Amino acid sequence: MAKRKVLLLEPNYSNKFPPVGLMKIATYHKLLGDEVVFYKGDLKQFVIERIADKCIKTFCDIDDSIDWVLRKDIIIEFIRSRKKEFLHQLRLSNSEMDWILTSKIEEYKDYYYKGLWENEPEWDRVFVTTLFTFYWDITIETILFAKKLVKPKSEGGLLFVGGVLATIQVEDVEKATGIKPHKGILNKPGQLDEGDDKIIDNLPLDYSILDEIEYKYSMTNAFYAYTTRGCIRKCSFCAVPTLEPIYNPYIPLKKSIDLVRARYGDQKDLLLMDNNILASAKLPDIVQDIIDSGFGKNAKFTQPDLLAIAINNLQNGINDRAYIRKSQSLIMDFYDKLKGDESYQVYKSLANNHILKLQTTKKENLLTAYEDIKEIYQKHFRPTPRLRYVDFNQGVDARLFTEEKVQLLSKINVRPLRVAFDDMKTQPQYEKAIRMSANAGIRDFSNYLLYNFKDQPIDLYNRLKINVDLCEELNVSIYSFPMKFHPLIGEYSHNRDFIGEHWNRKYIRAVQAILNSTKGKIGKGESFFYRAFGHSEAEFYELLEMPETFILYRFFFEWLGRKKKHEASTDNWRNSFNSCMQTLNKRDKAAVLDIIHTNKFTTEIQYQFSNPPIIQLLKFYTNYRKDIITPGTELYELKQEYENDPDNYKEREKDSCFS
Repeated sequence: MAKRKVLLLEPNYSNKFPPVGLMKIATYHKLLGDEVVFYKGDLKQFVIERIADKCIKTFCDIDDSIDWVLRKDIIIEFIRSRKKEFLHQLRLSNSEMDWILTSKIEEYKDYYYKGLWENEPEWDRVFVTTLFTFYWDITIETILFAKKLVKPKSEGGLLFVGGVLATIQVEDVEKATGIKPHKGILNKPGQLDEGDDKIIDNLPLDYSILDEIEYKYSMTNAFYAYTTRGCIRKCSFCAVPTLEPIYNPYIPLKKSIDLVRARYGDQKDLLLMDNNILASAKLPDIVQDIIDSGFGKNAKFTQPDLLAIAINNLQNGINDRAYIRKSQSLIMDFYDKLKGDESYQVYKSLANNHILKLQTTKKENLLTAYEDIKEIYQKHFRPTPRLRYVDFNQGVDARLFTEEKVQLLSKINVRPLRVAFDDMKTQPQYEKAIRMSANAGIRDFSNYLLYNFKDQPIDLYNRLKINVDLCEELNVSIYSFPMKFHPLIGEYSHNRDFIGEHWNRKYIRAVQAILNSTKGKIGKGESFFYRAFGHSEAEFYELLEMPETFILYRFFFEWLGRKKKHEASTDNWRNSFNSCMQTLNKRDKAAVLDIIHTNKFTTEIQYQFSNPPIIQLLKFYTNYRKDIITPGTELYELKQEYENDPDNYKEREKDSCFS
């Protein structure tokens, strides 16, 4: 089979985890000898960079007396902007062939801007992964752009779309793009190439592709793996029954970990993405695999020399695109930390080898520079052993806990143990699971708390409070992450606008405002929780009704009433709100609450009413939103006075992270 050019694309949305499916596809195609490139970012910029590479090759063919790679960044900027200043910076006049070179770069500029590149797609196969349904717009834009990059079917071209969104909304994706996506996972032989016996889902991950892109995933320095597939549950809010309909109770782990470790270096943690690992009858075998892979109780990790690994892979021709970027980045990070004579020595080598900018960095120059600075680098490389952790990132099912299973989990460094708590109906099983785990010596927990589904708002408060109470009782740490429900299909699946039957837009925004101040998580500490969510159910509901600005700047508006007796204070809003709820007739009360719960406030809203108490109440929702962040306003100046008072700073630091 002829060598194929394969492009892997992840839409440019924000996400924590790398695209595991694409990493397996990369391994598959490299095993077949194909050229593989991964990209996540601005696809127009990607096209420009590819055209710039062609331009440089042409320039070298015309005049190889000049190292045109060292001017790649200028070539890119000229093609992108068409500005003559970049053409002048190229100094084409230094070449005896300047008139030909000028003509050629103008051709490449037009090749991009006139869309001529679309007539000559370079990729035999393009794979697009998809994630959440609310990333619909950017995902569809990526697929449509990918159609321009891949060769036509008549020439053997393949555009393959897979992943979560593609599996859940096959018909919608096909209607929007004309491409019928693949449903599910690649867990059978011959799914990409007829007659090939490789099962792609069982292949080790190609970690090198993650270093080909500028984007950095927040969950790094970890092995990513599955030890099971699917789930025995059929929860209506979950995509797993569609993505992985058949439960596979055991996938061997150690061999894939060993392969990755040998090629890409050791990783600190083990992140398992199983959807319901406790359902497996093979749990003892899975735990033993984890221990044999180096993640037993109290196992430690010593950071390997990542630069040495990157240079070694460069020398062996393993993904130059990735390891040029990786090596250059590591060297620049190291250089930035140096001082004195060592800094000068390293800088001299980097400058002489043109490594100060990624675009001008060449493989052979990197290898030369590394030999120059290796002794200094290794002198400063003193890694400290650290505990390594196992993270069942998708959570474990509280309903399946037994003493035997908890004892198995206690043999590995699970941190945190993520126990699902999506419904108050599971409270007995949830609390039992936490207590059993604590008794087995597991101290760190985390969970996602689904809300805005079929729950009442107060259910979220009570689940959070249960976690806080368990922390106090058992002396453990439980970090709670409230997670807003989004439908997988239907009208609201392509955005984040869905409102559950017992919720409203104001309540959703209030919870998000509270979470904004707590950085999205709620940990141990009763005083912190009560300050954030209220001391009682009544106080929680009061917070839900409170103007968003008053939630975001909680301490400040309380201070306004306490110190300044200002009309824009929390106490004054509370009095106004309670007065209206107690005195208005049924129709007016419903009208006011409808406005508040719709959460669309304009300065004109208050003029819909003639009742002074209503007008006064609505002012709290409309009058202070911009003032507090606008220099020159009274409220802005008072905010500066508040923040500059040391006593207020101490109060905020002691009690919570609210502004």
